[in-house]
This record gives sequence, C-alpha cells and structure tokens, in this order.
Amino acid sequence: MSSKQYREGLLARKLGMTQVFDENGECVPVTVLQAGPCVVLDIKTVDKHGYSGVQFGFIKKKQQRTNKPMMGHFAKAGKGAFRHVKEVRCNVEKLGWEIGQEVKAPDIFVDGELVDVTGVSIGRGFSGVVRRFGVKGQPATRGTHEVRRNIGAIGCRKFPGRVLKNQKMPGRYGGKRVTVKNLKIVKVDGDDNLILVRGGVPGPKNGILVVKKAVSRFVEESSDKAA
Repeated sequence: MSSKQYREGLLARKLGMTQVFDENGECVPVTVLQAGPCVVLDIKTVDKHGYSGVQFGFIKKKQQRTNKPMMGHFAKAGKGAFRHVKEVRCNVEKLGWEIGQEVKAPDIFVDGELVDVTGVSIGRGFSGVVRRFGVKGQPATRGTHEVRRNIGAIGCRKFPGRVLKNQKMPGRYGGKRVTVKNLKIVKVDGDDNLILVRGGVPGPKNGILVVKKAVSRFVEESSDKAA
C-alpha cells in the first residue's frame, strides 16, 4: 500500500495575469505569483507532533498591530511579525530547514516544473442555478412566464417522495477551497521571487495561495531504485 506523499511548497500572493512568448513564438497566458520569501516560524516533526511539516510566515507587518501571544511566537524566529501564518506539510527532516531561515522561490521551484496551487475561489454571493451550475433553464416559449432562469422540477412526490442529495439548487457560489493541479512553471524569477505559472489559479488579486510541487506526477526515489 502506497503512503500519501506531501511535497514541499511555499506561500504565495497572486499578483495578476499576463502573457509571455515561449521558445516557439507562441503566446502563453500566465499568472504571476510572488512566492516568498517565507520565514520558517516553526517545524513539526513526527516524534513530537505526529506529522512532518513547516510553519511559514509571509508578508511582514508592524509589530504594534500584533498581539502579545503572536509576538512571543514570532520571537522564536527573530524576523519580526507577519501578516499570514500557515503550515505546509512536507518532509522537513529531508529538507534540513531551521527556524528563522528564509525560503525563496528558487530554493524549491525550477523552470518547467509542475505545481499544485491551492487557494480560496472568488466569492460571488447567493446565485441561481443558471449562473452557479450553468443549467439551461426553462424554454423561452411554451407558456413560460417570469421563470425562464428557474430550475423547474426537483423531484417527484410519489417516488422518491423527497429531494435527493446533491440536487442543483440556488445557493452560495464560490468562496471555497480549490486546488488546481499540474500547472507548468514557465519561468522562475529569483531576483523578485516571482514565478510565472501557465493558466489561471483560484482566488482574486492579492489573494494568498499555497504552491506545492505536483503530487500526481511525483515518483519517489526509492521506487525508482526498486524498479
């Protein structure tokens, strides 16, 4: 039985989208992400915490805007206060990171690598089924009045006599945790800690994301040697 793999990653901020040209002259749409620098605030080990991971601090803020418990936590790293604090599960023992160390984009990512990007999608409030799920709606003729964007029948009162689960209904649209897998890194800019990822990623501009190395294309080194 294969165990679940946790790849290393960084916290990033979505700056927006643009386009670049590859070596073949083709126009490639990319999303610009500011990945790091992230400061290691705490290290989680299997012996002490039951799992392996690292806690990052991202984007500095003024110390007077931080409460005393968090300032005591930030004091371990000695790098000031941070606006965003988040854990990323990975094999810390293999990486050899220490508390207070700054991790930048070139330390983890390279050009042409595949990554998984996790973020919170843009919230669009209470929406109907046409916008939320893309259903067809009611016919424009055949006696339809004022309900052209309604869903229509949602079940039968004889059988099953109830509304089934997962029925497409109006409700909250967006604002959920979304992961987009296997996005290709077009370029890594080490000077400004920017990575250009092909395609779109979840969340609005200036939204906080977690960028990790792709899991589905990952093959463990031990399995390669066994093969």
